[in-house]
Amino acid sequence: MIASWPRLTEFAAQLDFPLDDFQTEACRAVEEGRGVLVAAPTGAGKTIVGEFAVHLALATGRKAFYTTPIKALSNQKYADLVRVHGADRVGLLTGDSSINGEAPIVVMTTEVLRNMMYAGSTTLRGLGWVVMDEVHYLADRFRGAVWEEVIIHLPADVSVVSLSATVSNAEEFGAWLGEVRGDTEVIVSEHRPVPLWQHMMVGQTLFDLFVEERPSDEDEDLDADPGFLPVSVNPDLVHAIRGSEGRGAWDSHWVSSRGGRDKGRPRGKNGRGGGRGNGHGSGHGNGRDDWGGRGRRGADSSGGRGPGGGDGSRGFARGGRPGGQATRTEVIDRLEREGLLPAITFIFSRAGCDGAVGQLLSSGMRLISEADGEANRRLVEERIQGLAEEDLSVLGYWDFVDGISRGFAAHHAGMLPTFREVVEELFTAGRIRAVFATETLALGINMPARTVVLEKLVKFNGESHVDISPAEYTQLTGRAGRRGIDVEGHAVVLWNRGLDPAAVAGLASTRTYPLRSSFRPTYNMAVNLVRQFGRENARKILETSFAQFQADRAVVGFVRTVRRNEEALAGYAEQMTCHLGDFSEYAAIRNEIRDLEKEGARARSASARAAAAISLESLKIGDIVRIPAGRHSGLAVVVMPNRGGKGEAASPAVVTEDRQLRRLTLHDVPTPLEPLGSMRVPKQFNARNPKARRDLAATLRTTMPHDPPPRRRDTGQDPTDERIDELRRRMKAHPCHRCPDRENHARWAERWWRLRRETDGIQRKIDGRTNSVAKTFDRICELLVTMGYLGDGGQTVTEEGNRLRQLYTEKDLLAAECLREGTWRRLDAASLAAIVSTLIHEPRREEGGLTPRWPNDDVREAYDRMVEIWSDLEDAEGALALPRTGMPDGGIAWAMHRWASGRRLEDVLRGTDLAAGDFVRRCKQVIDLLGQLTDAADPELAKTARRATDGVMRGVVAADRLD
Repeated sequence: MIASWPRLTEFAAQLDFPLDDFQTEACRAVEEGRGVLVAAPTGAGKTIVGEFAVHLALATGRKAFYTTPIKALSNQKYADLVRVHGADRVGLLTGDSSINGEAPIVVMTTEVLRNMMYAGSTTLRGLGWVVMDEVHYLADRFRGAVWEEVIIHLPADVSVVSLSATVSNAEEFGAWLGEVRGDTEVIVSEHRPVPLWQHMMVGQTLFDLFVEERPSDEDEDLDADPGFLPVSVNPDLVHAIRGSEGRGAWDSHWVSSRGGRDKGRPRGKNGRGGGRGNGHGSGHGNGRDDWGGRGRRGADSSGGRGPGGGDGSRGFARGGRPGGQATRTEVIDRLEREGLLPAITFIFSRAGCDGAVGQLLSSGMRLISEADGEANRRLVEERIQGLAEEDLSVLGYWDFVDGISRGFAAHHAGMLPTFREVVEELFTAGRIRAVFATETLALGINMPARTVVLEKLVKFNGESHVDISPAEYTQLTGRAGRRGIDVEGHAVVLWNRGLDPAAVAGLASTRTYPLRSSFRPTYNMAVNLVRQFGRENARKILETSFAQFQADRAVVGFVRTVRRNEEALAGYAEQMTCHLGDFSEYAAIRNEIRDLEKEGARARSASARAAAAISLESLKIGDIVRIPAGRHSGLAVVVMPNRGGKGEAASPAVVTEDRQLRRLTLHDVPTPLEPLGSMRVPKQFNARNPKARRDLAATLRTTMPHDPPPRRRDTGQDPTDERIDELRRRMKAHPCHRCPDRENHARWAERWWRLRRETDGIQRKIDGRTNSVAKTFDRICELLVTMGYLGDGGQTVTEEGNRLRQLYTEKDLLAAECLREGTWRRLDAASLAAIVSTLIHEPRREEGGLTPRWPNDDVREAYDRMVEIWSDLEDAEGALALPRTGMPDGGIAWAMHRWASGRRLEDVLRGTDLAAGDFVRRCKQVIDLLGQLTDAADPELAKTARRATDGVMRGVVAADRLD
């Protein structure tokens, strides 16, 4: 280390490991006073750069803020920094935790820093560095805008240290950071410090996904660097799957390509399996890539590890699940025998995670000694001392502690956050050996494993089941391999019937996942910016956003394309010239005929769709229908009609014969739906109660055991036929119709029309993207002026605007309108907590629109008035083409009222589908919004908000240390 960077020399001397090259490069830039963007894989050690910024702040007498996207990661980072620097020098600020907030080092969520800047907090004085961990979160469509707000608005003398997962457009993001923050060094490392092996498990046999292809004697490249040996999908894996599925169409599909020094890599830039041992282009090490799969023993090996050794490709054992897939117990047992624990198994279902723990408990599996299990149990008992014993059963405590004492646990958002924290602590310490988790575990929490298992490559995204993306696959498998502990990490995909190894190889090989901005102005942002900078300056500031930066870069390419297309159009026009007449006129007639025929087909489809929409609107409670296709096809009974609304089709709620609550949409019912009959639905039927749904489904099956015969539908005449006939006559009468070169001219004309349409479309994109963020801001200001939140033509903030300025909820303007109208003034504390929950609750798709259960008339009346306000607001937003504010939802109002009134958790959750962890998280969000009301509301309502906060912040909510 040279003397030019004395602080870095000092920092490095305190570490018990040498810095990697990318860490050294980044830390030098930080000490030189430059901003940095560090993009590196999970587990590569990029947080070292953030920790150096903290060291630099303490050494120079300035402050450093360490921001994270989630409170759990903030807590974890706070604990790490306290261990190094002491509790007196480190603080923590999250939505509901405030510890030593004036310390020189403060860990906080990004939203807290944003709010602090808008409020002009004195805590910002002396700030020298802001570390933005997981900065790629700015792509998140719900919360991503906050990252851009912070980066844009931080004082110019503050250096920003941005830490990101590997993204393919790091240089573009770095160029934007350079524009808004000044000199910024972009440092990208693709090197995985712990190499990753890719596997698939068929039955109970573990196969390498890729194998190296050794050159034959005739191959002229006998002395090729082994780091660049070509690889292909393991033929033994293909053979095993073919044998299991009973079909054989695989072999020709998996012939690896040759040619060029990198010739064996799987598809995708820098794909796993090729060379690139050091992340900088030089390949080392047995046909592998630091990122990905490698043939563990070369093409001459069996490639599989079957029970008892030997050739795992033939004698694999079938598991106990359908299609020969191993049970979860068998998978963990297999990994233990292979020495591949600790492992995280990603299951894209909370119920699946809990079920996996239940299965291991039922099997009697134990992964740790009884002494270690007892120590784990004591730790859990210490952590839950603040919980009421009566709440433990509803929290799933007994299965949780039994699993922990045997060395395994679940981890998902439906668990009590305290439980999740215990799992993270014990797993990181090596005191539990298997965790079954949803994908949320992959987001930031430092919890590496030796092995990551993926049960499926499909997940539910809230609307439908979709394949996971290459970026998601990389983030999930990035947890495999603990630096300083494991020599290598392992990613295992469980084969199930229908899973093509091509899908796995493609995910393991693709390396292109760009960072896309999700930034858009909000009402709260607008009043804060106008107050701080004035409208014109605020508009200019928004034009510096990453969203506008990306849009402008795209426009440059679009303009170039339009210019090139116009030149081509002139050439096409010359080629279609006809000596008999105006061929462009003739081509226009042909084009109109084709368009009318397409429109006719679309009209027929739209007619059927419109009829289907009308049929959904006309359904009544008790109507029995048959869902024609999809996962929930079969009989269903209507439990809640829905006639749609502004711009939305009807979506009645039904209970299916398999007891599921679903919303019927035009996606489920593409053609008109006719009731098959009707049945009585109990007047007090609660669609959220699983027992009530089960009883109704049983009645449905007995009421309608068979379908009646289908009715015949009549087909009408297409109204465009006459116009098409007339155009055909004109076409045949046109002089160019007799041209011997007509079809040659027509081909050029078709190219002209196609390119003309494409060019016009690109021009519309250019018009839409130019100053797009500022244009949205202008429309927001126009609405805020009309509603009285901005004055003087949008130049000043009114008294009502100052209230809006303090409301950071997603439905900020709706909350401000309710304050202005006094909608909540009559409510007591518990009722206020209930009504505030309608602003933060996001129902599952099938629950939306169901009639909520109200705790009292005051809450119901307040909600009805809120819906009226929301409807007027939505109309105003629609008139200005602004994003619509979501409708308030009372789905948890009844439960929130009971909790705020002091009822037991078991009583609160009884009869609902709410998981304890979800309810606690919603309570914390309600507390956060109540705190904002305390600042924004009149004194009387502020007093009620404080009492409501006290009522909600108790029991499991107060005991929780995470969310």
